[in-house]
Amino acid sequence: MSSPVRKLESVTELKPQPMVTIDDVTMAFGSFVAVQNVNLKVGDGEFLSIVGPTGCGKSTILNAIAGLLKPAQGKVSIDGSAVEGVQNNIGYLFQQEALLPWKTAFQNVELGLMFRRVPEDERRTKVLAWLEKVGLKGFGDRFPRQLSGGQRKRVQMAQALITEPKVILMDEPFSALDIHTRHLMQNELLRLWQEDRRAVVMITHDLEEAIALGDRVVVLAAGPKSRVIESFPVDLERPRNVAEIKLDPKFMTLYRDIWASLRGEVEKSYASR
Repeated sequence: MSSPVRKLESVTELKPQPMVTIDDVTMAFGSFVAVQNVNLKVGDGEFLSIVGPTGCGKSTILNAIAGLLKPAQGKVSIDGSAVEGVQNNIGYLFQQEALLPWKTAFQNVELGLMFRRVPEDERRTKVLAWLEKVGLKGFGDRFPRQLSGGQRKRVQMAQALITEPKVILMDEPFSALDIHTRHLMQNELLRLWQEDRRAVVMITHDLEEAIALGDRVVVLAAGPKSRVIESFPVDLERPRNVAEIKLDPKFMTLYRDIWASLRGEVEKSYASR
């Protein structure tokens, strides 16, 4: 008969590995230390929101996961493999529009598949399917200038998701949109993510957005030498409507608790300017 200790060990061995691991990471630019000794794990299928005051290194952490920046200390891993250079297994939704203005919506969505040398017939089938999935059926021949802000954001979402990335990174993806379009795009993102959950790491200044979208909200300290100061699980049912979920008493309690942690760091950030 197996001992209790051995049983416990076998359960531990079966525990799924985090999709993203940030292990004791310090990011420095010369003598300036942006973030120091950051430790974070993001589960496969988890939607992690990161909040913090301006200049706390949120984008720096995101770019370390993408392989665009190399840690001065520590290690970043995706699906158990160390991040060395720019990653091909991520999708990135930027704050600013990253569409090529001289290419149509179809051609912009197609880019990631072209880089992966996917055959033309397969590319066409997938692109048309994704344009329909994001509500842009019949808009494939339009150039970015011929699309509304919300439509351009839909193209970006299709572009980021069509390659079926292991990790989706988001840098203030909806901040440039008006409030009504922002809510529509947030709900659209949640719908697409819910279909085939991927690990998501999103940074935002909008605490309401962080809670409404995330499974967990991590708070970073004011920079320099920013660090993780607290992590809050978001116990709100899915699927969610981002406008309606804000009326839930649980949402309001979470907002108060997280803001109590974040407020002092925001005040430190403003005091140091």
